[in-house]
Amino acid sequence: MRRGAIPEVPVVVDSPMALAALDVYRDAAGRGELKAGIGPDLVDLPTLRLAPSPGESMALNQPQVPCIVVSASGMASGGRVVHHLRDWLPDRHNCVVLTGFQAAGTRGRALSEGAREVKLLGRYVPVRAEVVHDDEFSVHADADELLQWLRDMRTPPETVYVVHGEEQTARALADRIRDDRDCVATVPRRGERVLVD
Repeated sequence: MRRGAIPEVPVVVDSPMALAALDVYRDAAGRGELKAGIGPDLVDLPTLRLAPSPGESMALNQPQVPCIVVSASGMASGGRVVHHLRDWLPDRHNCVVLTGFQAAGTRGRALSEGAREVKLLGRYVPVRAEVVHDDEFSVHADADELLQWLRDMRTPPETVYVVHGEEQTARALADRIRDDRDCVATVPRRGERVLVD
């Protein structure tokens, strides 16, 4: 908007969790948590609007003016965004931007891989809106960041359980951790039980 690449439009934050995070970043103490180079205008946009109530969120399903809506969940698996997608996906004038990792089997993955229809709230909805997948907004640490976090621990762990991510990627991370930290690193099977001292 500042560069004029897109018109000035309302940017609506429509996620209880995102609204809570916005409060943290708007607080002076939280400003230091923002990535280097990101100024306060990110959390104080002149066109920023909030949708804290379910009613305000539902009104976004049929917006009266062009707008940008920041909602969750990132994999389109639940929350307010499901209602928005039901109304927005059939319209060619809309663009849905998926951010970060989209796990296999999720609606977000199906959309990012070009699904022509998705099931939302019990009904199939055609996907005519443009769907864009942007990996740059992921909030998950990558393998290098996780290894650094483990290196920075005062007492190294005896065992690391990798419980997030797709199986092949999780196993690769466990291998890296095992080699780097000389500890047990495993990807537990679903339902597996482990005795803890």
